[in-house]
Amino acid sequence: MTKRRPGGAEEAVEETAAEAPPPETDDLEESTEGSEVDAPEGDAPDSDDAAAEAGSDEDGSAEEAEDKADEADDEEDVIEDDSEVDFMGDAADEVDKRVAELTTDLQRLQAEYVNYKKRVDRDRELVSQNATYKVLAPIVEVLDTIDRAREHGEVDGGFKAVADQLEKIVTNLGLKKFGEPGDVFDPNRHEALSHMGTDPDVEETSVKLVAKAGYMIGDRVVRAAQVLVVDPE
Repeated sequence: MTKRRPGGAEEAVEETAAEAPPPETDDLEESTEGSEVDAPEGDAPDSDDAAAEAGSDEDGSAEEAEDKADEADDEEDVIEDDSEVDFMGDAADEVDKRVAELTTDLQRLQAEYVNYKKRVDRDRELVSQNATYKVLAPIVEVLDTIDRAREHGEVDGGFKAVADQLEKIVTNLGLKKFGEPGDVFDPNRHEALSHMGTDPDVEETSVKLVAKAGYMIGDRVVRAAQVLVVDPE
């Protein structure tokens, strides 16, 4: 350390300045480079944090957008499900209504068919009875002759065989004979030729004698029995 004296102040300063070595440029460049390199290291974390924050914001926005899109899809699915349920319900109601209508139509058709079948069977039976009536009505007079011959004991031999065979045939065709003494008088089946007074043995008007027997086919009278009747006392 130089001492400054009043007289040699300038000399000391110059000497010191002369003795001081000149600064090396390489060291300055290295320090400058070092300072230039060190400066960005302090700022780099700030830019990285900003980028991270920006990325996180973008990711959050994307997630929110995706969540909203999913919610919108779920709502659309719910609406579609509700509309599908309503459509299926309406279709089921329409099918049930149609089934009920068809069932009613089928029941009506079945009832009509049953009535038609009964009517056809009745008409067929009536046609058969009419045909039998036309065939057997003239034979009734022949049967009356056989009855009178039988009453007189004239039915024997070959004639008896013919009479029995004829009566058997007409019976098989449905012709039934009716009218016997003692039967209660029925104006629908008997024709009263005469009253023979009263009879204490009867409680209501009854057949006393049969002039001609009656014949019927089924419930249809071919000819009423011609009878003589008596009244109760």
